[in-house]
Amino acid sequence: MKKFMLGALAAGSTALTPIVASAQTEIQFWHAFTGRLGELVAAQVEDFNEMQDDYEVVASHKGNYSETLNAGIAAFRAGEQPHILMVFEVGTATMMGAKGAIRPVYEVMEESGAEFDPDAYIGSVKGYYTTTDGQMLSLPFNSSTPVLWVNRDAMEAAGVDPDTDLSTWQKVDEVLTQLKEGGEECPLVTAWQSWIHLENLSAYHDVPFATQDNGFVGTDTELALNGETQVKHIEKMGEWAKDGKFVYTGRRNEGGANFRSGECALFTESSAGYAGIKAEAEFDFDVRPLPYWEGEGNAPQNTIIGGASLWVMEGHEPEEYKGVGEFLSYLSSTPVQAQWHQDTGYLPITTAAGEATREAGFYEENPGTDVAVTQMTAKEPTANSKGIRLGSFDQIRGIIDEELEGVWAGDKTAQEALDSAKERGDQLLRRFEQANR
Repeated sequence: MKKFMLGALAAGSTALTPIVASAQTEIQFWHAFTGRLGELVAAQVEDFNEMQDDYEVVASHKGNYSETLNAGIAAFRAGEQPHILMVFEVGTATMMGAKGAIRPVYEVMEESGAEFDPDAYIGSVKGYYTTTDGQMLSLPFNSSTPVLWVNRDAMEAAGVDPDTDLSTWQKVDEVLTQLKEGGEECPLVTAWQSWIHLENLSAYHDVPFATQDNGFVGTDTELALNGETQVKHIEKMGEWAKDGKFVYTGRRNEGGANFRSGECALFTESSAGYAGIKAEAEFDFDVRPLPYWEGEGNAPQNTIIGGASLWVMEGHEPEEYKGVGEFLSYLSSTPVQAQWHQDTGYLPITTAAGEATREAGFYEENPGTDVAVTQMTAKEPTANSKGIRLGSFDQIRGIIDEELEGVWAGDKTAQEALDSAKERGDQLLRRFEQANR
């Protein structure tokens, strides 16, 4: 796909040859970012376009994560696919199963000759997007992990020491009671309830979310999210919801607006909430590790990533893939990754970017910004904490959300809801398995 200057296609144009010679190769990049993150991606694209003359990356927002994935699938079927498609982590198994639709990143980088070292990427991030023999299928881009955000002003207003220990859910339970008694109307709010309170809860306590190493070693997997640890946690959250200590605002990140406006005291959200919170919050805040249940499983183990990776789509010309390789190499470069990490709160996807950030004094000047990195890398991942790779995972999350809403409304017990989520989710897993044999 080439970009031609105005008039290049005019019939009989005598200037056709020189115009074609000066044309840039266009690279289409579809993503799911708006707001501050959208601005930062636009800045990266502009920087890449200005630093060389051979390629022009055109970035397009295609909706939220689910909408972007669906747009990419529909475009491929119509023969109009972009070169690069941002896909959130729950779409990984779907993309791996899309034979003929994707070109593995390791192949793109080898053929393009662009600078690429698979060993440069953080293991807990890289492992999510690689085959069992270590070949990288997509490029990690915006990888995050959940943390606990604290509105220090709201804590003080309710008579609670803002420096109080919130490392365990037992301690959080006590503080939520104090906040409620102190007049706080929104003690706790969350984003991405399945990702944080079931998927990461399971990994952090080193208990399975699904069989077959959470789907990494086979598609013949079943959900295991209705175990003792998961039921205990959801049961407690249901009690908090009933008592007004946990306020449910929606399935995605609707609670972010409530926290950024100062309405809520505690907020479980992605580390990438940093960009918006820093830009909008008019109160003192800090970030803490995600709490864990003391005495449950092997907690604290390590949390797992969210966010997205960049998949390269099939169906384009060799010269275009060379440009794709150059752009992906640019995004992984140490200066770009370090700045992205510092601006957004996403993890530095390479070890060098993390080291550069530390050496620059960023963590020292911005306490808590290294919490996510430490939480992900302090322990070697286990089979239960490497990640989750399930077919139809986006739809399964929808089922989980629906069942959790039944708990928050008091219509179901935690056990009933999670048993139902397993039964319904397993049906989707069997269909995916059949389709990918």
